Amino acid sequence: MAYDSPSLAALARQALAFAPHLALAKALLPHLPATDDGSHDVSHLQRVFKVAMALHEREGGDAEVIAAAVLLHDVVAIEKNSPLRKEASRLSSERAQALLIDMGWEVPRAEAVAHAIHAHAFSANIVPETIEAKIVQDADRLDAIGFVGVARCFYTAGRMNSALYDPVDPKAEDRELDDLSFALDHFEIKLLKLKSGFKTAAGKDMADLRHARMTAFVEYLHEEI
Repeated sequence: MAYDSPSLAALARQALAFAPHLALAKALLPHLPATDDGSHDVSHLQRVFKVAMALHEREGGDAEVIAAAVLLHDVVAIEKNSPLRKEASRLSSERAQALLIDMGWEVPRAEAVAHAIHAHAFSANIVPETIEAKIVQDADRLDAIGFVGVARCFYTAGRMNSALYDPVDPKAEDRELDDLSFALDHFEIKLLKLKSGFKTAAGKDMADLRHARMTAFVEYLHEEI
């Protein structure tokens, strides 16, 4: 069951986290789908935005394009276990471009936002061609690793009714990895591989620290089980 859409007062409070792009956030947040997915809610957008702006300070690019792409990168919500999941970033990019053009954005800048959104997703396998797209991809992937990434992984596994790990073979030494069944397998299948794919120097620096934290978590978890 999805949460009710937030009130105008709640949207105004949420928009404060997107300063100095407050007006843009107020315009775009009402277009986001109501969701009960705590790994892809407004708090996720706020974290990605915070990191994206930090990357922008070091890497440059058009800050408004970056902000718009962050705000709209999940504007079409599709569950992780849906067969349409690989189409989520494409669908979100198309929806975002149409929204921005309706708001009066020039087509090239709306297209720049759409490209950043399409390229951000791991499953889309799209190479980011602009600094804005690289920043958005790095910022979104940084939210998938580190301690927040650990929390999101197990939260999502709970939504999908997955077990924490295989009690017989938690390290998958004599079986195939299966992250649809076991949350811990998702680290080997995806999360621990993300560090090698960051596109900006600033993103790589942040990823090194978050990857180390996540690696330590997995090591300590194996000790305890």
